[in-house]
Amino acid sequence: MSFKDVDPAQIESVLSKLTLEEKITLLAGKNFWETQDYPEKGVPSVKTSDGPNGARGATFKDGVTAACFPASSLLAATWDVEAAKNIGNALADEARSKGARILLAPTVCIHRHPLGGRNFESFSEDPFLAGKLAGQYIHGLQDNGVAATIKHFAANEQETCRFTVNEHITERALREIYLKPFEIAIKEANPLAVMTAYNIINGTHADSNNFLLQDVLRGQWGWKGLVMSDWGGTNSTADSLNAGLDLEMPGPTRWRKVDEVLKAVKSGAVSENTIDDRARNVLELLAKLNCFEDPTIPDETAINRPEHQKLIRSVGSQGLVLLKNEGQVLPLKREKLAKKKVALLGFAREALIHGGGSASVNAHYRVTPEEGLRAALGDTVEFEYAKGAHTFRQLPLMSDNVVNRENQPGWTLDFFDDEEPKGEPGSSTSSEQPTYIPLFVKESWGSLCARARFTPTQSGKHYFGMSGLGRSKLLIDGEVVYEQELNCPDSMGFLLGGVEEPEIQYSFEAGKTYAVEVVTVKPTSKGGLAMLDGFIGFRLGFMTEEDHNRDLLSEAVEVAKRSDVAIVFTGHTPNWETEGQDQVSFNLPSNDSQDRLVSAVGAANPNTVVVNCTGVAVAMPWLDEVKAVVQAWFPGQEAGNAIADVLTGAVNPAGRLPVSFPRAIEYAPAHGNFPGEFSDGEDGRRNLEVTYKEGVFVGYRHYDLSDENRAKVLFPFGYGLSYTSFTHTNHKASVTDGTVEVTVDITNTGPYAGAEVVQVYAGAKLAVPENPVKELVGFAKLQLEPGETKTATVTFSVRQLAHFDEGSSRWEVKSGDYEVSVGQSVRDITGKVEIRVEGQSYEP
Repeated sequence: MSFKDVDPAQIESVLSKLTLEEKITLLAGKNFWETQDYPEKGVPSVKTSDGPNGARGATFKDGVTAACFPASSLLAATWDVEAAKNIGNALADEARSKGARILLAPTVCIHRHPLGGRNFESFSEDPFLAGKLAGQYIHGLQDNGVAATIKHFAANEQETCRFTVNEHITERALREIYLKPFEIAIKEANPLAVMTAYNIINGTHADSNNFLLQDVLRGQWGWKGLVMSDWGGTNSTADSLNAGLDLEMPGPTRWRKVDEVLKAVKSGAVSENTIDDRARNVLELLAKLNCFEDPTIPDETAINRPEHQKLIRSVGSQGLVLLKNEGQVLPLKREKLAKKKVALLGFAREALIHGGGSASVNAHYRVTPEEGLRAALGDTVEFEYAKGAHTFRQLPLMSDNVVNRENQPGWTLDFFDDEEPKGEPGSSTSSEQPTYIPLFVKESWGSLCARARFTPTQSGKHYFGMSGLGRSKLLIDGEVVYEQELNCPDSMGFLLGGVEEPEIQYSFEAGKTYAVEVVTVKPTSKGGLAMLDGFIGFRLGFMTEEDHNRDLLSEAVEVAKRSDVAIVFTGHTPNWETEGQDQVSFNLPSNDSQDRLVSAVGAANPNTVVVNCTGVAVAMPWLDEVKAVVQAWFPGQEAGNAIADVLTGAVNPAGRLPVSFPRAIEYAPAHGNFPGEFSDGEDGRRNLEVTYKEGVFVGYRHYDLSDENRAKVLFPFGYGLSYTSFTHTNHKASVTDGTVEVTVDITNTGPYAGAEVVQVYAGAKLAVPENPVKELVGFAKLQLEPGETKTATVTFSVRQLAHFDEGSSRWEVKSGDYEVSVGQSVRDITGKVEIRVEGQSYEP
């Protein structure tokens, strides 16, 4: 399936029929997901959909079910470009099932720091690996007729103050690290759309950044397509139009109201030609997607395709990384475990399949690790489960033992026009739970008051947790027991449960009735709220003292003691690892409870295995206390089956780390410069400035600088174990017409069939301080039977050895000897070959 060729005459004909006002209207969304249409003028609408690991559809939460694919950090761990293409191809099917012809994906921003809240939906710390995988992902999407939207252009590496943070990045670091994955994917796969980032880069917002959009994207790279804003990420009228932002999303517009744009045109701030250029790009995208011939937007459907299930399971298992396997405790073969006991602890009954935010979906189904292992091992094994740790970020909503004004179970929500909830409410409703999430509905009450009468069944000093989009307070029997004095720091975090709420304790007497009241007002500042500026929203959580303080750890230890093998499932739920919030800690949540669980179980059972589901590197203070560790990332809806396949040996693990795992957060290259430095602005808001002081020395480039740095790495970039073993011999490299060809013979010397990822790095033989020692320039993945030998061939361009010279504004390759390193990770180098390279210089 291919895109339709654009007929310039057709586009100009349609454009000529539109008034200036109508052209302006085309430059912002009609609603949250669709572009503006003018059927009477022959202009159709097109629908978009999130996101990187599943086409969610129009409903942000609990909508029509969709397939949940592995997150991009897992996809990157496969080091398999064909897998990336297959995922993109399947996502195109999913997008069409939701009536969408544009998927808002892939995300290719770099893993600059392990605490980046959105790292899981990006690929890697390495721009080459990220760009290559993203390119094939885009090919898969667009070969199947759905437009890709590569995002977020550019340098969206943190969630803290993401709408307003000003990032100071040298042009060299931008070119070599943060723009490089975009450049690779755009030049190799030509996505039809690019989405700008929220953040400010060197003083200018990404959506109005002439350097990014005009000089680099459309100029030097020669890309032709549609540029859209991230949702709520437009920050100007004239500047964004002039810089090349074609489409403000979502609609209705905030910055491109017809009267405001007409004023800008009349004043000369924006030309009519610019309006035509922006509208032409919108129309050309519609033409490529065949919207003029077929303007229909089908209803959303849930199509649970068996071929997608199979693909998700296969790719999920391929991306799991075996980090430790002492004494070959893995694989857990059925015959080895016959009539034995296995403890399933932690998140064994929860499927951690995706992170939070625009990458979240309402999955068709989700297979838990317990379900996957029971299906794999059958009734030959006796399983016993214990949770073992409190991992909640927010207390569950207060819905039990409460009645509303009508004496029915639930709450009464009263809405008021003014910020003070006085007099008669403008509107009232009943709610089963104490929460109100506007979900971008265009209403603007001044305040909200939620009331219920609560009769506890237990006495105790029970716990509350509360948050609001604007200033809020909790009252019990008329007494203020907690007050949130400022706006929520991020609306997406609020929407997805990623806002950490302070816990408030209050003494209750069983059988006594208490009046509980929440008052919240609409935010009065635009800092950090973006699309929900001016809208009210709140949530109130509650937990009894007994449930909150229950000793889950002792229960898990007892289960582990009476088991032959203990498997602890650790990780991040979507409200701990989510868009809108950077990670709270390098250690697993909550309050080190999972770390304590692993250590205690490791002490109680000599055969302890840890399976960790996070999209990022995490601290592993218990590593020496357990026998085996598997990094499982977020594997999608088949999570439990994919994990069971690897644990039982049905699949030989072949995943390799796409990021470095530091021993401590202090060892991260960006430590001390993430998320940045706060200052007080003139408007009363806190400003955030962050300087990318590490320059090009991101991830392994930093750790490679010295033995001291290398010692700070727990697991290096590219690392991963197998149930078999491989040897590399006969390393060769040659240069012909600007292309380097590298060959190496790979032999499977172990007992199992398996896949080896051959990694090729290169750098100047005489390293200089301003350049990395070596950088990834190519890779290949080979499947081998026991005893089999194959030759891996990897080619790369001499231009990949170039560095950007800010003095000349050119890419420069220095003449001299270069060292080509072949290895099983950036650290485990199996052989080196020297090549001679002639210098060259070229334009960006």
